[in-house]
Amino acid sequence: MEVIKYPSKTEWKAIVSRPHLDTLSLHNTVTEVLQEIKERGDEALQFYTEKFDGIKLSDIEVSAEEWDEADNLVPSDLKVAIENARDNIARFHSSQSISINKVETSTGVICWQKPVGIEKVGLYIPGGTAPLFSTVLMLGVPARIAGCREIIMCTPCNSKTEKVHPAILFSARAAGVKRIFKLGGIQAIGAMAYGTDSVPKVYKIFGPGNQYVTAAKQIVSLRDVAIDMPAGPSEVAIIADASSNPSFVASDFLSQAEHGADSQSMLFTVDESIIIPVQEEIEKQLALLPRKELTKKSLMHSKIVVVRDIDDLIELTNEYAPEHLIIQSSNYMQLAERIVNAGSVFLGPYTPESAGDYASGTNHTLPTSGYAKAYSGVNLDSFLRKITFQEITREGLQNLGKTIEVMAANEHLDAHKNAVSIRLNNQ
Repeated sequence: MEVIKYPSKTEWKAIVSRPHLDTLSLHNTVTEVLQEIKERGDEALQFYTEKFDGIKLSDIEVSAEEWDEADNLVPSDLKVAIENARDNIARFHSSQSISINKVETSTGVICWQKPVGIEKVGLYIPGGTAPLFSTVLMLGVPARIAGCREIIMCTPCNSKTEKVHPAILFSARAAGVKRIFKLGGIQAIGAMAYGTDSVPKVYKIFGPGNQYVTAAKQIVSLRDVAIDMPAGPSEVAIIADASSNPSFVASDFLSQAEHGADSQSMLFTVDESIIIPVQEEIEKQLALLPRKELTKKSLMHSKIVVVRDIDDLIELTNEYAPEHLIIQSSNYMQLAERIVNAGSVFLGPYTPESAGDYASGTNHTLPTSGYAKAYSGVNLDSFLRKITFQEITREGLQNLGKTIEVMAANEHLDAHKNAVSIRLNNQ
């Protein structure tokens, strides 16, 4: 873990750089697999699942028996926790619903927008090093609230049992997802993008994944399907000062670092005095973590940065544009007002990032790699389209017609002008 003290602004670009995810080097492999799936469908899905994951699938889709079996395998305390988290996520995302508001832009001209759920969506849930059943809730719940007609999910199964983790299945049922396919990686993205005899084609794909999934999503989004956002390794920035509890800061630093070797944790501060206490706490807590070897790799490109004043602190934070931002300093609310680039912000000493990851209700599917400068995290809008409507009365066209005719004529689009003129002359 690197400690950087009072860097000049010319050094900031290097400071805010992320672990490099080179999807271009994967392009040929990913493109070849996607093309095979497009041409050979289920046959290619089974071939590549055996090749990449070592699983010879007899059935791609999760059976009714497996759904029921999973329900009996999930501990009761976990069921309660999942249902509590689901309810909070539903409450928060339901609050984002938009009412139809008709506006009379000028006399006789009525315009409005109608939110409509994307009809077919696909959710990708990674297998990887942990069963991310929380992501099932984060994607499935708002999709259901939005009114998406068909919600399917792809996730890898266990290579020995050929079954999906029970907590993932229980969470899917709790969220309202009814069809799940035992597919991971490129195969999952290709199946949802193109459709096969077994897997329906969708209109938009959601969910995180490794570098192969990221590359596949980027490629299929060029012409075949929409995706939620550009994705990369997970990250957190923490703002702390002399008033911050070093053990709290260290716990947040490590909770992000344990995601993966390419994750990144950053601490920004104006108080040099907190560096050693935080470092000591990181070492102390790290020693107790089951995933400490993986976490150590993440810490190799994590940083503690000391800047000269609050203005530099805010400017550097906004330049980094973190996926997660935790503000634990005494003046956290004042600093929060100045944040303009972040995926999700956690305020005060008792608001760990873990709350947003699991159960506070906000969504944990967020823009990474600086994309928070231009992208929002997943929300209800992510699953909606907004169709515009307009109705113009005879009086309305009489009032607005001249404006349209003049503008169309000056763009040399005479047919556009005539579409108005022929109506005006027919009155």
